[in-house]
Formats: sequence, structure tokens, C-alpha cells
Amino acid sequence: MAQLNFGGSLENVVTREEFSLEKAQDILQDEVIAIIGYGVQGPGQALNLRDNGFNVIVGQRYPSPTWDKAIADGWVPGETLFSIDEAAERGTIIQYLLSDAAQIAAWPQLKAKLTPGKALYFSHGFGITYKERTGIIPPADVDVILVAPKGSGTSLRRMFIAGRGLNSSYAIFQDATGKAFERVVALGIGIGSGYLFETTFQKEVYSDLTGERGTLMGCIQGIFAAQYEVLRSNGHSPSEAFNETVEELTQSLMPLVAENGMDWMYANCSTTAQRGALDWWKKFRDAVKPVFEDLYASVSSGNEAQLSIDSNSLPDYRSKLEVELKELRDSEMWQAGKTVRSLRPEAVKE
Repeated sequence: MAQLNFGGSLENVVTREEFSLEKAQDILQDEVIAIIGYGVQGPGQALNLRDNGFNVIVGQRYPSPTWDKAIADGWVPGETLFSIDEAAERGTIIQYLLSDAAQIAAWPQLKAKLTPGKALYFSHGFGITYKERTGIIPPADVDVILVAPKGSGTSLRRMFIAGRGLNSSYAIFQDATGKAFERVVALGIGIGSGYLFETTFQKEVYSDLTGERGTLMGCIQGIFAAQYEVLRSNGHSPSEAFNETVEELTQSLMPLVAENGMDWMYANCSTTAQRGALDWWKKFRDAVKPVFEDLYASVSSGNEAQLSIDSNSLPDYRSKLEVELKELRDSEMWQAGKTVRSLRPEAVKE
């Protein structure tokens, strides 16, 4: 483990240079990694671990669309694909990758399989941090660890195939065996992390819920919609409004920020753009910071967690979700986006 300086703050970081894949394989050579759930994070982590040479099995409900997806991805029923019960029975490391609501429902079933010395692995701190609300309280004789990729399972897999790594956080909630650190870091390297930075279950879920509702999804959609609507109300066409709001940001500017930072991107745009951006960014910060403060307070109080538990546990959750997603999908902005994306050069058929 190395200590790196992030803006004056020293943090514990593990890189692939100091903790090699070969070392991870050696540490986990006698382990059976059971991936429970094959939805958002499950496929990417399972496939990356398998391709990296680890002993991986998948536990999933049958029949279900995700069971069929697992078969399509090469998992074989009775050999590497099992029911949740049987996979959890066979696994020495159980990667609990069901949705938060599904984790609550399946917990009594899974807990029965947590025999002494096993490891219980999460990619989200929700179930443990809010254990009074979720009822997920692990036995004292198992390791409880976390690796949280900073992106979707799809991104994790795509970057792995491209030979790159997606950064992840790691945490240890309970070290029953004395091997929790080696186990969690080896798993983090095995799933294809670029580097691993230390956190806690609580900090992971607080930052994750804030980010999802903030700049990663909720806030960015709100900002997109506000600018698009102002441009449209002032006579700009859907194509122009979408290109100036979304397309230029995602296709041109954000890749530059990802590669070199916002300061570099500012320094390499027109002087008119520089001046405007420098004059306006603090106004936007001051306008939205109170909203973020309210958001963080709602997260840290447990209110956001309870809202998620209550909503996502309803029997008609998915049908209600589809109505909300349809509102986004059918909006003029994202219909314009669908057309704009079809016109990108890579979409042109030769």
C-alpha cells in the first residue's frame, strides 16, 4: 500500500504495480468466488474475474432474464451457474451483488450460508451502513469487505476488454480471519480495478448516494433540462439546443477534462469561452451548493436510504419506474439526442 498526496491530503492507495494480478491469483487460489446476482455489477465483475483466472461461480434466480443472460455469457448450469442457495453454499467468498432491495429480501436465505471463515463482499455500503433499516447484520466470524468500482458494471467490463482499469474504493467492515485486507485487495485487482483507494462502508454509501443524486445523474439531468429549455424557449432548434447542451459536453469537452483536468480544458478553448466560464462557474457553484448541502443531510440522516427501501420494495416498483423513465425517454431533449447520436460519424453505414 502506498500513500499518495491528493491536493494536500494523504490517502492510502493500492496500485496494480505493487499488488500484481499474479499476487492476487496466488492469494485467492483456494477460494471459490460466488457472484450472487447478475444484474448491474454482477456480469462485469464475474466475467473479469473469470477472464483473470479466478474460480468463479454465479448464483441467480431461475427462471429469470438474468439467468438466461448468464447462460449467454458462458456460465453453465450445474457447473458454474447455480441457484442462489447452492452458489452461496459452495462459495468461500460471497459477492453480494443483488440490488439493495433484493439484498434485504434475500438476506435470511444468504445468512444461513455464511459459515465461519467465509468472506461477505459488497460493492455498495448501503446494506451494512443502514443495517438497522435493512436487517443485514453479518455473523461475527466472517470477513465483511467492499470493493466499489467508480462506474457501472458495463463500464468496468468495457474498460477491462480495452486493457484499462476502472478505479475502485475498498473497505473492511469486519476482519474475522486476519486475511480481510489481502482478500479485498486481491478481489479489487481481480475485477479489473485501475487502482484502489481506502474508504469505509459509511463514507462509500454517503458519497455514492450524493453522487448519484448529484453530478453523476440527478443534477446533470436537471442542468441539461434547464439549459435546453431556455435555449428552446428563445427560438433555438432542438438540434442546436441538444448539441450545445449535451453533445459538445459529452463528446468533446468531458474527454479532455478526463485526460487533463478542467484547467487544461479551459486553457485550450477559445478566449471567449475561457472568459465566460471563469466569470460564471462560481455563480453556478453558489446557486447549487445549498441544494447539495440539503442532499448530503438527507443522505447522512438515512432519509434517502429509507425512501429507496420503501419505494424499491413495492410490488409495482418496476412498472412505476418504467413510467418515469418513459417521461425522460419521450422528452423532446432526449428524442433530439437519439437523432443526433444516429448522425455521429461512427453510426454512418459505409
